[in-house]
Amino acid sequence: MNVLKSLLTLSGLFAVIGLAASPSLADPTRYPLTIENCGTQVTIEKPPKRAVGLGQNSAEILLLLGLQDRMVGTAFWPSKVMPQLAEMNAKVKLLTVEFPTFESILVEDPDFVAAALPVLLGPNSKVAKRGDFDKVGVPTYLSPSTCLDTKNAKDVYGSRSQLWSMDQLYQEIDELSRIFDVADHGQALIADFKAREAALRSNVPKDARKLSYVFWFSSPSPSADAYLGGKNGASGFIADLLGGTNAIASESEWPTLGWEGIIAANPDVIVVANLDRNRWELDRPEAKIKFLTTDAAVSQMPAVKNNAMVVMDGQAMNPTVRTLYGAEQVAGQLKTLGLLK
Repeated sequence: MNVLKSLLTLSGLFAVIGLAASPSLADPTRYPLTIENCGTQVTIEKPPKRAVGLGQNSAEILLLLGLQDRMVGTAFWPSKVMPQLAEMNAKVKLLTVEFPTFESILVEDPDFVAAALPVLLGPNSKVAKRGDFDKVGVPTYLSPSTCLDTKNAKDVYGSRSQLWSMDQLYQEIDELSRIFDVADHGQALIADFKAREAALRSNVPKDARKLSYVFWFSSPSPSADAYLGGKNGASGFIADLLGGTNAIASESEWPTLGWEGIIAANPDVIVVANLDRNRWELDRPEAKIKFLTTDAAVSQMPAVKNNAMVVMDGQAMNPTVRTLYGAEQVAGQLKTLGLLK
């Protein structure tokens, strides 16, 4: 876990320093501002002053943009906040680490809500629908990275037919920064991410072996199906960024698969998620590794026998500002194992 903490602290520290020191990179926002967001026209009349970050990615983007004094609440945190954002985040009220109620959000009198996932704001949301916020005059914004087809999907998170890219994250950062009239901060943050993405791609030799990966998010129990990163989600992006492939072919964002199917996929590397939410025992990477190395069948997988198991921040398996951090973390461990040059 110290590897992850170091990566988040150092990389994020450079980003925060960059935001503080960078000159103006963009023109001021002109209001009213209208943005097309996930098929919905959203109009912002003035810079929000009482925003809610509904979901970890949305909250962390707002914090990275230095907007903690304009936030009145956050909710739904699978992992702890990035270390370099802890002091900022401490100034913002935590509604709950799980799903909040619509009423608990309205109590904070928000003037803007940014949501990370459709289960927090979509048509089948466990919290509220966009129309619910429209009725009380609160504009909403849903992460473009998670505007997925849910009609033909097997789970509430939807399916993705094309590989996710950082372009969707850059769009999100740019649009949120313009909504809050801090576009210069947004452009500085995007520039930092682009440089790090390019560095990761350039460090993979063109003649390197193409590794296959399974990204294990969690499971309710050892006997239950595992929640895995889908083919075209953030996990697939990380595999591609490191010159490899996702061994899971499903286009579902979070497919579930029994261990017989995972064994049949025969990945070269198993990436296990570290989650702080403590919903299930297997949220912990130590519990995952113990299962992998002691189960009679699973322990015979080549990836397990070769000790090709690495730990990654679970939130990085979502298409978020954490994804690049996760890729950097995986790359570092693979180099130590001799699987990447």
